[in-house]
Amino acid sequence: MTTGTYGTQGEAKDARFQSDAYRDFAWTPENVAQAEKIIGRYPPGRQYSAILPLLHLAQYQMGAQTGHAWLPVPVIEFVAKQLEMPYIRAYEVATFYTMFNLKPVGRFHVQVCGTTPCMLRGAEDIMKACKARGLKKGEMTDDGLFTLSEVECLGACANAPMVQINDDNYEDLTPESVTAVLDALARGEQPKTLSQIGRKASCPEGGPTTLQHMATADA
Repeated sequence: MTTGTYGTQGEAKDARFQSDAYRDFAWTPENVAQAEKIIGRYPPGRQYSAILPLLHLAQYQMGAQTGHAWLPVPVIEFVAKQLEMPYIRAYEVATFYTMFNLKPVGRFHVQVCGTTPCMLRGAEDIMKACKARGLKKGEMTDDGLFTLSEVECLGACANAPMVQINDDNYEDLTPESVTAVLDALARGEQPKTLSQIGRKASCPEGGPTTLQHMATADA
């Protein structure tokens, strides 16, 4: 899983999805400064503590440069070398946290929450809608746009069911609304984020039921 190619046979033929293609990975000028800032948060000799934000920064850079936010082995090696950390220690971190992708993902990483509140509110129907749109769990679509994953709690239980796509939450979903979100992304549009039924934050459906005068004043 840590070397060579990933995914489908079609992906394996694409040089972008081969780890060795990134042996020359280096920070962009902007990220050189950002990496130094991150490492500077920690006292001398404690630079290992920067491994999480630096891996995150590297994955973002991969996404910006290639359209696929993932961490090939050479990229993990690059970060470990900067921190003077054994590669295996960095790899242990990258494999522990699901926020790090060890194989290529689509331009839009669709993460469907499957934990109890979302499951009770229709997460299985959301997953079915994604699959009906052509997405397959754990795989990238042939056009490179989407990867579908099922994940644990994303912290929006009151607005279940929900999905996280890249850094954006889409909440209070129905099969129809999640399909509309995916269609908009495929067209190059930015769909409305957060609640899809218009509620503010995690207020009750239909609006506040207490302290209504304060809610009105705040609006």
